[in-house]
Amino acid sequence: MSAFCKVGVGICYDIRFAELAQIYAKKGCQLLVYPGAFNMTTGPAHWELLQRGRSYNQVYAATASPPRDESASYVAWGHSSVVKPWGEVIAKAGSEESVLYADIDLQYLGDVRQQIPITTQRRNDLYSVNSVQEG
Repeated sequence: MSAFCKVGVGICYDIRFAELAQIYAKKGCQLLVYPGAFNMTTGPAHWELLQRGRSYNQVYAATASPPRDESASYVAWGHSSVVKPWGEVIAKAGSEESVLYADIDLQYLGDVRQQIPITTQRRNDLYSVNSVQEG
């Protein structure tokens, strides 16, 4: 097993779209990273839920948010985190500035992918998600 993994990067709003995560997983990514700044309305309602949702594409999902600054013109929710491919949050910051550490266990990821083999059981005869190829 390699000491490194393939990483896909989205931006704040990209986390709302499962298709990007599916494309990255299809391309062999094991970790998806989303820097973002959800606000005080969307943060509590959607931030962790969307992170967990992306992890169900059988990848680790990591988010990085600025800390909350109540005096700023835009107040970010904060709460950077790392989520395992089973949807379990394994590292989570609060609203303050912090540094997160988490192990990206590629053997665990392989086990999850073997337990629920979505890549081989996907119904490509009914639907597909494809990336736009650069020409």
